[in-house]
Amino acid sequence: MNSVTLAQNSTPGFNISRRHFLKSASALAALTAFPALGADVLDAINGKTWRVGLIGAGWYGKSDLWRLVQVAPVEIVSICDVDKHMLDGALDIASQRQKSKKKPRAYSDYREMLKEKDLDIVLVGSPDHWHALHAIAAMESGADVYCQKPISRDVCEGAAMLAAARKHKRVVQIGTQRKSTPHLIDVKKQVVEAGLLGKIGHVDLCCYIHMRANGNPPVQPVPDFLDYEMWTGPAPLRPYDGLPHLRWWRTFMEYGNGIMGDMCVHMLDTARWMLGLGWPKRVTSAGGIYVQKEGKSNISDTQSAVFEYDDFNCVWQHRTWGTAPDPDYPWALFIYGDKGTLKASTMRADFIPQDSQAKPMHFDCLFEREKYPEDVTEKDIELNAAPATRKHMLDFLSAVVQRSRPVADIEQGYISTASCILANLAMKTGRPLTYDPQKQIVVGDHEATKLLSRPYRGPWKHPGVG
Repeated sequence: MNSVTLAQNSTPGFNISRRHFLKSASALAALTAFPALGADVLDAINGKTWRVGLIGAGWYGKSDLWRLVQVAPVEIVSICDVDKHMLDGALDIASQRQKSKKKPRAYSDYREMLKEKDLDIVLVGSPDHWHALHAIAAMESGADVYCQKPISRDVCEGAAMLAAARKHKRVVQIGTQRKSTPHLIDVKKQVVEAGLLGKIGHVDLCCYIHMRANGNPPVQPVPDFLDYEMWTGPAPLRPYDGLPHLRWWRTFMEYGNGIMGDMCVHMLDTARWMLGLGWPKRVTSAGGIYVQKEGKSNISDTQSAVFEYDDFNCVWQHRTWGTAPDPDYPWALFIYGDKGTLKASTMRADFIPQDSQAKPMHFDCLFEREKYPEDVTEKDIELNAAPATRKHMLDFLSAVVQRSRPVADIEQGYISTASCILANLAMKTGRPLTYDPQKQIVVGDHEATKLLSRPYRGPWKHPGVG
């Protein structure tokens, strides 16, 4: 079986392969991340053509859009990007992918796109420093929103996004699709909720992937196909040294929160979901640029953080150099209980019981190449993440239909994102931080409270300040 294999025997009474099972649309909806979509919800999802707009037509913006097209009747009405080459490429693919074969309207300014007020759904795939302004504007236009993670560049932006979602009664799903990853859903149900771990006393989270861009490209003229002023928006204007796409922007704190904001947010969010955790009581962190000092990058290449909860700590570690302690789990979470250990990643999971007589369990990532053959030829697709994103989109649409909270609701995205940002602030200040989400302050620390929002470059206005 693709998703879970017991050490000796398959699940009793289950004699049909998951691959065959997934051939029906209803079966796809019946995977256990959330209560199975009923026939009435599926009928509602499939009973209309969803008018969709995309802001940010880069790698994951397009990937999210193509996954949505695969699971629901969609008309891609408009696409916005400040890079004309990227925009044109997305428009061409959209005209091929969508049923109508129409080419969407093209925009370089999201405000022009949103003032039409003709979209049911807006996907936000822009860089982190734009998420708050793009998502809030989309909510104000009347659209429900699917926003990539992390939700914001600073803590106050995230609070403003949550407030906007509740004020305008918008459904906002965050792209923390581990909550919709089939084998992790099985892990949560069959290991964590089944009590196989016993009393949990510690959680490790990690990323040892060499993903920190660190070059020294020269300052150069801005190409005529890129509106660099608009790309930068509210962030500080760095001298232009090449296209910011393909991870170059992620290597600068001006636009995001480094590996902590990019990768820890996924694993912390997954741990919180599996274990029912809310805000950490306290966050501490230490790290810096210890090894990769030769380039322009100003994000940490080495960092640890402790997220404290009542009964245990969640401890993060990343290094963008060296080797992973467990080569099968270079980006993962490890949950330690007195009855066993769970290792889990986007690719696999293993339950290792403390009792040598008990059966270990192995879980494999689900791929859907046969069901969606277009996945195989799609440029830059994360094949392992595609099934999770499709399921995440269905959950989003289900929430839109029912006007309910999706599995990765904006509030959960806010908690996970803000916790990671607080870790960076703890590293910067050199002291533990306790955040009060009701008062939106760092308790007893005026200096750290001031760091909860970053200054905006004019004329852009911070949505959570003033």
